[in-house]
Amino acid sequence: MGVIIESMSVPPIALDVMGGDRGTAELVAGGVAAVRQDGASIAMVGRRTEIEAALAAVKATDLSIEIVDAPDVIEMSDNPVATVRARPQSSIVVGVAGVRAGQAAGFVSTGNSGAVMAAAVLGLGRVRGVDRPALASAFPTLHGYCLLCDIGANLDCRPENLLQFGVMASTYWERVFGVTNPRVGLLSNGEEDSKGNTLVRETHALLRQSSVNFVGNVEGKDIPHHSADVILMDGFTGNVLLKTAEGTATLVREVIRQEARRSLLGSIGGLLMKGAFRRISRRLDYQEYGGAPLLGVNGICIIAHGRSDARAVRSAIRVARHAAESGLTEAVRSAVQSRAGVALGG
Repeated sequence: MGVIIESMSVPPIALDVMGGDRGTAELVAGGVAAVRQDGASIAMVGRRTEIEAALAAVKATDLSIEIVDAPDVIEMSDNPVATVRARPQSSIVVGVAGVRAGQAAGFVSTGNSGAVMAAAVLGLGRVRGVDRPALASAFPTLHGYCLLCDIGANLDCRPENLLQFGVMASTYWERVFGVTNPRVGLLSNGEEDSKGNTLVRETHALLRQSSVNFVGNVEGKDIPHHSADVILMDGFTGNVLLKTAEGTATLVREVIRQEARRSLLGSIGGLLMKGAFRRISRRLDYQEYGGAPLLGVNGICIIAHGRSDARAVRSAIRVARHAAESGLTEAVRSAVQSRAGVALGG
């Protein structure tokens, strides 16, 4: 990965600054904000000349930020596995390699999520006993946040996979968010034990036998009311749910703006409520809660939204730091081996 600055006693977070929709300048700005405002240690991975130019543009050349040159880029449209194997000098592969070598405490990327997952599984390997790593995302509710898992890493799942997701996601929620013995729910089309498709019903039975704090089925309408701390689902369902929620939040904000502009009274009311609307928007904004950890690999890997701006990148770095400092990888390894209460495969 390159030589880390000797004055850094703790390995930095490796930040991929070549992926995402907003370009290198925005990602670099997010990394700079994490250093300046949070005291983070960052190693920016990507094309050196572009990183240096972006740092100069925000007057950050004096900061102790390592630049790790990675001349190749994996584009959003590239085939994940094939491209990871074909471009070992890409920012994604180089960043993951830094985590494996112990030169980085974690890796953050807004790039091709499939490529990041492939690089992490190939480069870091799975935690022993984990059949399939899973993506988990914090989700806003009326009472803080809950955790959705899986949100897209595994489109087709077996009941044993969802049980593993429950063990890993519970461990993450305990370690990173400090919730003791988090309540685990299973997304279904009804609260009754008999509801759901074959996958849900068989997973329900496994969760009842396990030692996770399973509270039963959860309907979609109950998620905003924080009916469980961790909510399990297959990756196809989770990805659709998350993107629908993002679109709905955007719709609500835009409808409020449109209605406020329809009359003078509405405009006045909008001005009076401007602060409240800003706070509402912040609570519903995916950029507030950073990226999604890939649970079940031997290292910290955070996948952030492709549209992440500097604020979202800073949040993702904060998530990566917290996960690394909390010993998440070792905790997941221990939990998989001891907490499920039934065979986990692998």
